Amino acid sequence: MKPTQLTRKQFDVLTYIEKSSGKKSQREIAEATKMSAGTVNKVIAELSEANLLESGTITDKGYAALEPYRVKRAIFIAAGFGSRLVPITLNTPKPLVRVNGVRMIDTLLDAVVAAGIEEIYLVRGYLGEQFDQLLYKYPNIKFIENPLYNEANNISSALLARHLLQNAYVLEADLVLSNPDIITKYQYTSNYLGVPTDYTDDWCFETKNKVITKVKIGGNDCHHMFGISYWNEAAGANLFNDIKKVYDMPGGKERYWDQVSLEYCLDNYTVEVRECTFDDIVEIDSFADLKKIDPIYR
Repeated sequence: MKPTQLTRKQFDVLTYIEKSSGKKSQREIAEATKMSAGTVNKVIAELSEANLLESGTITDKGYAALEPYRVKRAIFIAAGFGSRLVPITLNTPKPLVRVNGVRMIDTLLDAVVAAGIEEIYLVRGYLGEQFDQLLYKYPNIKFIENPLYNEANNISSALLARHLLQNAYVLEADLVLSNPDIITKYQYTSNYLGVPTDYTDDWCFETKNKVITKVKIGGNDCHHMFGISYWNEAAGANLFNDIKKVYDMPGGKERYWDQVSLEYCLDNYTVEVRECTFDDIVEIDSFADLKKIDPIYR
């Protein structure tokens, strides 16, 4: 039997209850999902009528309805040199640099593992053998070798992993995650993390009704972009062909992988912005940034 297709509000209520591991009051659900109490009451009635909830508890049918939205795997992009973090990266790949005693990539991997995502891939290149040390703590990691990392941008890593992108997170491995709840077991649709901001001189999104309409460098009243995205089944299937198409274009090797879906093949995707805050995640772009965050490097 085909699982029940959920509305966004039904999905939000079910996933909150699932993550909370117990009954929650309608007021608690309303606060967590940012819905009105009346809307929550209506949604719970719908879920109960469809036998997805029973006395506030998710039924087997409810879990079956959530299954199509389950994240199947996480793919880490970790092949680059990290030139802006020299001299630290002369001997250590950037994702393995320790920030306040913890490797950058561990903050992401710990969140992925906590979300119950067991299928983990890591695309490596520069000093790739050093990533073997991760296997002691994360034995599920499977490595994908990228011999092109020195002559192409990160689109080359996406090219090598493009067969894995359905129902998958893609994470730039040099981010420091402070809020592990950003990585969840279920996702409703394809999305990128972004922080609403009045101005940024970094990569950012223009959006309309929360759907990304343009990616660019620098902007006002936009969303500052962070390199954590999720791709549903349909989008992942499109990416398999589109990444290769953009890579083979003149100058394609110099493109960032994000530009495939958000610029060159934008019409093939509906990608939402998933909002977070600057307190949730940090991108360390330079050695100066690292010194600000971790005094040991000063």
